[in-house]
Amino acid sequence: MPKIGAIYEHYKNHHHYQVIAIGKHSETLEDMVVYKALYKSDEFPKGQIWCRPLKIWSENVNGQPRFKKI
Repeated sequence: MPKIGAIYEHYKNHHHYQVIAIGKHSETLEDMVVYKALYKSDEFPKGQIWCRPLKIWSENVNGQPRFKKI
């Protein structure tokens, strides 16, 4: 389970994100990770809020975690 307040690095783009909360999808009740981008890009401002299913957040990709706690 991701730790609220912890910072994680994405395996592919190496960007950093801070976990804000673990929530529930309103239709499916699936656990969701709510997190904030700690970088700025041309497409989105620093601090952009995202959510992703916990199942996807926690999976391994090419033998490594999708998000690694730093």
